[in-house]
Amino acid sequence: MPICSRILRQIQVRYGEEMDNTSDDKLTRASAQVADLLAILDGDVPVPSTSSQNQSEPPSPAPEIEPIPHENNLLGGLYDDNISHTRREDSPLIISQEDNARTEIPENDSLRRGNRLQGPPIDTYFSDERIQIPDVEDKIFSFRKLWAFAGPGFLMSIAFLDPGNIESDLQAGNIARYKLLWVLLSATVLGLVMQSLSARLGVVTGLHLAEMCYRQFNTVPRILLWIMTEIAIIGSDMQEVIGTAIALYLLTSKMLPIWAGVLITILDTFTFLFLDKYGLRKLELLFGFFITVMALTFGYEYVVSAPPQDEVIKGLFIPWCSNCDRNALLQAVGIIGANIQPHNLYLHSALVKSRDINRTEPSKVREANKYFFTEAAIALFISFLINLFVMAVFAYGLFDKTNADVYELCAKHNFTMGTDLFPNNNNTFTADLYNGGIFLGCSFGFVAMIIWAIGILAAGQSSTMTGTYAGQFAMEGFLNLQWPRWKRVLLTRSIAIVPTFFVAFFTSIDKMTDMNDTLNVLMSLQLPFAALPTIAFTSNARIMGEFKNGRFYNFVATVLSLFVITINIYLVSLTVSDIVRDDVPSTRKLIIAFVAIIAMLYVIFCLYLIIYLAIGMGATSLNKISFIAKYIGGPVDRSLGIENTTTECNS
Repeated sequence: MPICSRILRQIQVRYGEEMDNTSDDKLTRASAQVADLLAILDGDVPVPSTSSQNQSEPPSPAPEIEPIPHENNLLGGLYDDNISHTRREDSPLIISQEDNARTEIPENDSLRRGNRLQGPPIDTYFSDERIQIPDVEDKIFSFRKLWAFAGPGFLMSIAFLDPGNIESDLQAGNIARYKLLWVLLSATVLGLVMQSLSARLGVVTGLHLAEMCYRQFNTVPRILLWIMTEIAIIGSDMQEVIGTAIALYLLTSKMLPIWAGVLITILDTFTFLFLDKYGLRKLELLFGFFITVMALTFGYEYVVSAPPQDEVIKGLFIPWCSNCDRNALLQAVGIIGANIQPHNLYLHSALVKSRDINRTEPSKVREANKYFFTEAAIALFISFLINLFVMAVFAYGLFDKTNADVYELCAKHNFTMGTDLFPNNNNTFTADLYNGGIFLGCSFGFVAMIIWAIGILAAGQSSTMTGTYAGQFAMEGFLNLQWPRWKRVLLTRSIAIVPTFFVAFFTSIDKMTDMNDTLNVLMSLQLPFAALPTIAFTSNARIMGEFKNGRFYNFVATVLSLFVITINIYLVSLTVSDIVRDDVPSTRKLIIAFVAIIAMLYVIFCLYLIIYLAIGMGATSLNKISFIAKYIGGPVDRSLGIENTTTECNS
């Protein structure tokens, strides 16, 4: 009874506030209905007995509670502006900040936006296996607790080490030597900022990013966000297929064709499904093993090549790129797209739900945020070192080198795989995953090439697993659809394999590199569709309560997003100019028209999300513009699930 009374009194107070500003008859009737319910609960009015009624009379219908109108339609209206809250998976709702009273709403409560029913999130992975956090005495830092929280950050860091990242690193070293190391460092730091926001959203609300999008966006933008996320996931999976196929090609000394390696990657996805049944903790240890393999293999290449440390340090901390051409600029954009991957934000916000956190206690939430941030910082520092190793090795060995230079190096060491591959001409050498491994073999021997291939294979395999998780979380969250994991992984891999197989079968291995570069740019184009919702949700006090973003986080994250959008528009213009210049005149107009339409839609959707973000940060005056209120804010049913709560109380 007290639970229902507390909820109804909160609604009654809000109805009173609204009635001071309007004379709506529906609002008046709804307020009277709430008063009647309170009178029954308080015992002032006896509950009608159905036993004394005539059997032929139908029972009186339960009073309908009208939705609470509100001027601000942002973010689906889950919470009252004047209510501090923490919405979590097992549904405690902090009703009043003044007295810290908490009212628990059953898990089957309905949160609606428009006419779309939004029930509780689907749990297909963590519902039966949550890592318990040890209860140790209060102190500043506990390594036991850090170990319990460790796992999600390392799984997330795999996206910073996938084959697309490795290729981006070696090409950056090949093109600009050490001049883009500061871009790598900046991208990693900004990645940490965005990933910490993603993790905080999952910890505080108990909902991951895709689930929150399902509750906050109307159908059209929600479906568009899902499509963009799926494009990013499939693009990342294509990079993993390419990396794994090239690694197998090197490990078998070219005996296994690239196209056969592409087909073999269908099987390795089911290896993940086999390991998954042994539990989350063991799977996290497997990811740790993959990261260790990459650190050892790429670290070995760094040690044996021994690039000058003073040049490496200058490249890290001097944010400039003197005499850099357009290729270097494109490579810098590729580094950002390769490191800050959109689907990784959805992944990290879901992985943190695997820990058993008491969200009714703010101190426990703060503790979880602290340890998750610490773990993410450690994981991304390790991933940064691995990327640094790769970029520095190829910057030292391949910058400003011609094909003839590399050919002579291979001939000097009698490495026939190199002399058969590299032409003896004065064209500038272009590095990729495959010929980069051959170059290492020419420089440091066959073992170095094999170690490189093992590192690429580890990157591809680990990325396959995280991509599967991200895809499943996106589908469950955006569509509220539960799908068996084997179907999800098979669908994603099948879509990724088809174009990759045709490129591998009908063209040369060089085209695989071109595809990898294109996919890195694709990741950068998709980033705003994950970053902007993340910032919007974590900046809003109605969702995050006291854990909303501070000014520093908002500034850094917003500048990052706007910078990426600007760079993406510039990148598209460069791509169009290249296509138009190289293509025949008869098709130029069609290409320009098609790209212009796509670019226009891209900019419009980005503007939609930017306005959404601005309102989330407090610019609620934008909702006074009728167009924004109608198409961005949208009508909101602010029902707190009174029907379900009343049933619980009466029971």
